[in-house]
Amino acid sequence: MEKLIFLAFLDLLLAFLLMFQPAICSSNFTDKDALLHFKLAIEVDPTDKIKGGNWTVEANFCEWIGVVCSNRRQRVVALDLSYMGLQGRLSPYLGNLSFLASLDIRNNSFYGMIPIEIGRLPCLKELVLQSNQFEGNIPPNLAQCHNLELISLAANRLTGGIPREFGAFPMLQQLFLSFNDLEGQIPSFLSNISTLQVIGLVMNNLTGSIPTALFNRSLTSVMLTYNDLSGRLPSYLCYRWPNIQRLLLSHNQFSGLLPETLTQCKELLVLLLSFNRFQGIIPRDIDGLQKLQELYFGTNNLTGTVPQTIGNMSSLHKLFIEFNSIGGKIPSEIGKLVNLNAMSLQDNLLTGKVPQEVFNISSLQVLSLMDNFLSGSLPSSSELSLPNLEKLFLANNGFGSNILQYFSNFSNLVIFDAGNNQLSGPIPLSLGSLKNLRYFAIQSNQLTGETYGSELSFLSALSNCQSLHTLVLEENPLRGSIPESVKNFSDSLQILFTPNCQIRGRIPNQMGFLKSLTFLQLSDNDLDGNIPSSIGGLESLQRPYLDNNHLEGSIPDEICNLTSLGELLLQQNRISGLIPNCIGNLNSLQKFLVSSNNMTLVIPASLWSLQQLIFLNLSLNFFNGVLPVDMGKITAVQSIDLSWNRLTGAIPNSIQELKSLSSLNLSRNSFQGSIPQSIGDLKGLDFLDLSYNELFGPIPNSMEGLPYLQNLNSSFNKLSREIPNGGPFGNFSALSFTGNEALCGNATFQVPPCKINEKKSSRDKRLRLLYIILSVVSAMLLVPIIFLLRKHGNTTKKISVLVENPPGIDHPMIS
Repeated sequence: MEKLIFLAFLDLLLAFLLMFQPAICSSNFTDKDALLHFKLAIEVDPTDKIKGGNWTVEANFCEWIGVVCSNRRQRVVALDLSYMGLQGRLSPYLGNLSFLASLDIRNNSFYGMIPIEIGRLPCLKELVLQSNQFEGNIPPNLAQCHNLELISLAANRLTGGIPREFGAFPMLQQLFLSFNDLEGQIPSFLSNISTLQVIGLVMNNLTGSIPTALFNRSLTSVMLTYNDLSGRLPSYLCYRWPNIQRLLLSHNQFSGLLPETLTQCKELLVLLLSFNRFQGIIPRDIDGLQKLQELYFGTNNLTGTVPQTIGNMSSLHKLFIEFNSIGGKIPSEIGKLVNLNAMSLQDNLLTGKVPQEVFNISSLQVLSLMDNFLSGSLPSSSELSLPNLEKLFLANNGFGSNILQYFSNFSNLVIFDAGNNQLSGPIPLSLGSLKNLRYFAIQSNQLTGETYGSELSFLSALSNCQSLHTLVLEENPLRGSIPESVKNFSDSLQILFTPNCQIRGRIPNQMGFLKSLTFLQLSDNDLDGNIPSSIGGLESLQRPYLDNNHLEGSIPDEICNLTSLGELLLQQNRISGLIPNCIGNLNSLQKFLVSSNNMTLVIPASLWSLQQLIFLNLSLNFFNGVLPVDMGKITAVQSIDLSWNRLTGAIPNSIQELKSLSSLNLSRNSFQGSIPQSIGDLKGLDFLDLSYNELFGPIPNSMEGLPYLQNLNSSFNKLSREIPNGGPFGNFSALSFTGNEALCGNATFQVPPCKINEKKSSRDKRLRLLYIILSVVSAMLLVPIIFLLRKHGNTTKKISVLVENPPGIDHPMIS
């Protein structure tokens, strides 16, 4: 009996297993099928881990890359395919992964709409779709995922507003919707999410104020930067948000005073209020924020002074109060901020000396005091203790003496800017010990080289700074020459900016070793000699400014090797010879200025092939020849100045192709012929100078169609007839027709009025000719008509006589 009962139990158990086994297999098949459909929707898989990896029918899908299954049921509970560069649409079959708790596909290129089927995932806790290309509205039915704790849809192209249904999330803690195109106001229904701790809506198009209802006690992080929000911060902010740790409201339109109660947010770690319209003073008891690590008040309308109590904020790491109207002195109490690593007080109204205590904050890495009214000098070398300082900005103040001699102590210095101060004395050679230095700017001071007339030895020292890429020395009386050791900058230096520095001597051949140099600014110095042919070695050079020196010789052909050249400024030198024929190789050239030199011969035809050229100035030279038809090929040009040369021939009609031209100066040449009608096609022309040439004929009527022409000078030519009076000719700000004796027109042009007879002479001649022709034709027609009429009259009379007196009259008819 017991055996029968046992066998019956086994049969029942087997039936039970057979009944449920298909269901389990069917569920597993659903998950696998959903993943395979997801794979099919992927269009690009750069790492080939999905389309070419182990995502195959033969393999166990729980072992596929990025798939996590539950141990007991072997159901998909997590899918993590982040940072894989995948591209395609997100398959709606993901909605069949009914046990999925986490979906993370961040940092890919999925596009299209977010599938509404995701709202069918009842177990979903984390939905991370950030940094993709999803567009359209946020699906409202995501709110059906009642277990969601984290939603991140940031950095997509989502539009519309936040769905009202989101107010029903019972467990949501973090909501990230930043970096989209969401519009409207922040919805008040978000306050219904009692569990919400973090809300991120950075960089959208949100307007209005923060809704009062949103001030619930659960929030710890509120990130609303880069929107168009407005209004005032309420005084109850810290009472409603007692646990707030991060309050990020920068780059909005918030206004009003900073509430005094702001210091009651005792848990605050980061306070970011920059780029708004806050007014008033910094609260005196700001030190109530004892846990605050980062304080940003920059770019507002704050006044008053920096409160001394700020020195009690011992946890402070970053202090940014730049771009306000804060005055007074820098409090020495700031020196007590032993954890401070970055401080910016720039662009304020601060005065006096910088307290020595500031230079004892050994943790300080960034210090910006530029654009104030600070004065004095830095403490002596023994009083400086900034071993970690990397960036120091002191520009546009009144600092005096030679503070540079102490800078060798800042061994980690990367950026230094002390331009536009009152620094004086020689630039110390000890700067060469700053091995990490990348940017060094001391423009507009009174710093010098070692001795008058010698080489600039400090350049040799700085060449030891192997990371230096920008060197700005503008407007200092250096009074020395560039040393040959400049070649040691070959691997790093990108910008050498030294105009108006009284630099003497020749440009050394070793300058050609600076392979990384992109901007060479040596304008307004006393350089002489030839431009070295080694300049062709500056393979990265884009802008050489050598104007206003005493350079001689010709432009070397090697300059045509600089295929990245965008600007070439050589004006106001003593350069002679001709423009190299290879100039046409510089396809990127936009600005070519060689005025005020001694250049001769014909302008090379290759110059007119530079289709990127915008500014061309060859004035005050001795160029001759004619302007070719190819001149019309420089279609991007906006300004041409060929004045004060010896050019001849006619102005080519192809000038009409220069549609972007706004300024044209051809004065002081020997151009002949008439002003071409095609000049009226230059609709953007603002300035036109044709004076002192040999042009003749009328001013073309087509110029009446130049709407922007304000300055016209055609004086001292051989122009004649009436000056047009329509279009811009009535609105000139400057015009001159002097020296054209045959011109006439409106008195406002300061030329004689046109005589009436002269005005109508050609018309009168035509009318007189017409009268003569009409008279002759009329006479020729009138004579036979009269003859016919008389003949007809006599015949009638004869017939009547014959009828009345047939036999009587025998006299002959006499005409």
